[in-house]
Amino acid sequence: MTNFLPWKILHLDLSQTIPDLAIAPGYQGLYLVFWWKTIPLGHRELVSAQLPMPASQVAHLAAQTITPAIGRHWLKQGFIPNLVANLNKPDPKQAPPQFADLLAIEHPLHELPAHLSPPDSQETISIVICTRDRPQALARCLQSIAQLSVTPNEILVVDNAPTSDATRDLVAQMPQVRYVLEPQLGLSYARNAGIAHSTSDIIAFTDDDVEVHSDWIAHLRWGFVEPEVMVVTGLVLVSELASESQWLFERYWSFNRGYRRKVFDRAFFEQTRSQGVPAPCIGAGANMACRRAAFEHLGGFDVRLGAGASGCSEDSEFWYRVLAAGKSCIYQPTAIVYHAHRATLHSFNAQINAYMRGYVAASLIQAQQHFHWGNLYPLVVNLPKYYLRRLLFGLAIGFQPGDKTLKAEVSGYLSGFGYYLRRCLFSSSQTLPPDRQSSSLETHAHPVNLSCNTREI
Repeated sequence: MTNFLPWKILHLDLSQTIPDLAIAPGYQGLYLVFWWKTIPLGHRELVSAQLPMPASQVAHLAAQTITPAIGRHWLKQGFIPNLVANLNKPDPKQAPPQFADLLAIEHPLHELPAHLSPPDSQETISIVICTRDRPQALARCLQSIAQLSVTPNEILVVDNAPTSDATRDLVAQMPQVRYVLEPQLGLSYARNAGIAHSTSDIIAFTDDDVEVHSDWIAHLRWGFVEPEVMVVTGLVLVSELASESQWLFERYWSFNRGYRRKVFDRAFFEQTRSQGVPAPCIGAGANMACRRAAFEHLGGFDVRLGAGASGCSEDSEFWYRVLAAGKSCIYQPTAIVYHAHRATLHSFNAQINAYMRGYVAASLIQAQQHFHWGNLYPLVVNLPKYYLRRLLFGLAIGFQPGDKTLKAEVSGYLSGFGYYLRRCLFSSSQTLPPDRQSSSLETHAHPVNLSCNTREI
């Protein structure tokens, strides 16, 4: 992707007058996100060659884009996304779209905000933000949290192995925010410290490079209306596409899991188990919430995984444990955050390398911990075939933009096996007991050994 030009992100509220779209000088094109008031419904990319575009054509494009989300919000059948598409076999529970039923709803868009208004909940909720030496990004995150329509019961900032007092000084200016120091480097250590020192029924996690939507907490908490739901994830929208690395991440590695609600339950787990449950498809750790009961019965995040250790997958490994225990995870697209992707190709490649290393390590841990050998199938069958095909295709007709991370992917994939053999094979997972709480401004968390298990929740 030579001579890269940024993309202009344009949020269009369809409850307002739809505008003509003009050519955006200096941009590759428009990245359109369609909303109805506070409800996200879909996105489309328009390259500059498709512009200008009159309002009538924009309206037609929007109607095509948002129909699946509208149908899913209103109807129980027909618009449910296929959760096992990656296994190349149909979902036997999936019914065809019932367009007639959708058209029978008199005002599906106008009535949508009321239809999706979160009910009142008595469950308490804490927000945990884990950070390390990024006070400016953290300040933006906390500023967005201050604008939430539902006030959380507490906000904790976990300062993970900091090299300065900048984060402590920032939080000291915010009396509504509690500061927790976790001296042991690693995102899982930091998240476990947040669990240990929070006090609420539900714990919501986000990252310091995220800004949250004003209704984020309300919609996350709504996902827990059913008692068997232990985890709720939400929609992650990209906040800018100013660099090539940001565009490549959003195109090939996006945290965006779509605009339709998804239910990952025991049936999903059993259907995908033989070829590896695709737990990362459940969401992103930058936008998730978990019941405290899940941590009490299953343990916290595995400290062998995540940033500062394997590189990632501490979140998806926990989701896997939840599903293995027979409980459910929900993807709730109305719970929204905005994420700032890595701005340079160097940092992007390092991130993808870590992602693959963490994914491989987590898959091997899941196979070992649960004796679910289907976790090995993607590692020894799917990924080798996938990388060989990409390599041969690139050598034959030329490498594609997405192949800029191919070396980092393969390197991370291979190093994941080495990491597992060195750090995981003969060590038990370590999690932090969630009953430890702190009443002081600053606390030190020291994890102890707890084996992760699948006891009944």
